[in-house]
Amino acid sequence: MAFNWQTFKTRTLTAVIFVVVMLTGLLWNKWSFLVLFTLIHFGCWYEFVGLMKKIHGSNYLLYSLLGLFYVTLPIGLLIALRNLFGIDIRDNSSDPGKLIPLALIFSLWINDTMAYIVGSLIGKTQMSKVSPKKTWEGTIGGIILCVIAMTFIGQLISLNRIDSMFIALICSIVGTLGDLLESKLKRLAGVKDSGHIMPGHGGFLDRFDSLLIAAPFVWLYVYFFMQ
Repeated sequence: MAFNWQTFKTRTLTAVIFVVVMLTGLLWNKWSFLVLFTLIHFGCWYEFVGLMKKIHGSNYLLYSLLGLFYVTLPIGLLIALRNLFGIDIRDNSSDPGKLIPLALIFSLWINDTMAYIVGSLIGKTQMSKVSPKKTWEGTIGGIILCVIAMTFIGQLISLNRIDSMFIALICSIVGTLGDLLESKLKRLAGVKDSGHIMPGHGGFLDRFDSLLIAAPFVWLYVYFFMQ
């Protein structure tokens, strides 16, 4: 297939805007974080209901209630991490609540990128029919490289090295399952993308499927092991 420069430029521009918006919301203050993930929450809900309508027809409203667990709970726990509700975290930084979401997001981004690169180079063993392009070689390579990278990135953002490694490991493994789950939903609905809010990249669920599954597990790790 010939390289399509127009598609490449569209995807690149969208990706740059996406990263700028995400980092602004993550780093500015707690209110920008709340606004960012409130918008993400409603965007994911809208697309989830759309998928349920395609899958279950007239019964979609009943199944849409699963969005309380699939979308609302994870976003709520992520906001809780930012504010560290009820958690006396052992980290010595001045704003530890900012570090955990950053480590979570960075881990998902790095794992996704590394899995794609490794899979493109040496991937041969298909991981699941739900996502034909995902390979075991790419998945395992992504996990290993993500943990290694986050070991050093954790130091740069003043997060404990051990915590950075475990958060990266959790995000890499569970985030991959989140990606497969959303792929399954899209296949059942007969669609390629959950939405079209980001040209060349799909919708909200396409971008945050891994985060929705990873956030509760990272919250559990923080609550039980980082106090």
